[in-house]
Amino acid sequence: MRIGAHVRTPGGLRTAVDNARAVGAEAVQLFLSNPRSWAGPRPETAERFGAEWREAGIGPLYVHAPYLVNIASPNPDFVVKSLELCRRSVVACAIAGAAGFVVHAGSGGPGEHAEAVSRAAATLRLILEETEGTDLIVELMADTSGSVASRWPEAAQLFELVGDARLRLCGDTCHLFVTGYGLDTAEGVDACFDELHASGLAERLVLVHANDAKFARGSRRDRHENVGEGEIGLEGFRAVLHRPELADLSVVVETPHGGDAHRRDIERLRSVAP
Repeated sequence: MRIGAHVRTPGGLRTAVDNARAVGAEAVQLFLSNPRSWAGPRPETAERFGAEWREAGIGPLYVHAPYLVNIASPNPDFVVKSLELCRRSVVACAIAGAAGFVVHAGSGGPGEHAEAVSRAAATLRLILEETEGTDLIVELMADTSGSVASRWPEAAQLFELVGDARLRLCGDTCHLFVTGYGLDTAEGVDACFDELHASGLAERLVLVHANDAKFARGSRRDRHENVGEGEIGLEGFRAVLHRPELADLSVVVETPHGGDAHRRDIERLRSVAP
């Protein structure tokens, strides 16, 4: 198991290596381009950063989609822009040598769940058809309004519609918890992973976002909290990290504040890991 963080790079990608080392990360997730822009990453920037990252030898690199992306949007223009931004990002990930590109399952409009699932599947399929090499990692949502996939069986439905072996899965502990999975107890953690296996997606899980939850189980309120300071609690994370499915995975925190707070969160996770 490699424990790390989503590393912020306010000084540009050139600061990623130092920031990762400062928090003690063994795996890193970051934005390869401006997360609030449709511009996307430049190939030359990805090539330069990839060389620096490989030379540093820190561990696996994951790239998260910009905030603007919604692969299931009811707005056709947003879907087209999301598709193109994801396509450029996956190409850049391959150049940089990233282990995968993480994209949210997406959200549709009120009362059109089936249509939103169909749009998300079609967009994912096109991204995969127009790129090669890098895995496309779907992150489950927090069961907020219009969410395409927040539970394992919903993810299984989406994956079946896409039908591509390069599609992988990311579980966020905060998202799963506020969706209703009981990650605050050992029994609830076991039930969560039992459902993962029943869905047929256990082999697709490659990344875990280890975020505590500010709000209660089943609240459907997506607010991350620092590890051990929220509703999941340190014993909940102990149960999650001891699951055999995580033994060879990367686990990254996306908790508030970054910097020293991320370093403490990583240390807390290591204190309860196998």
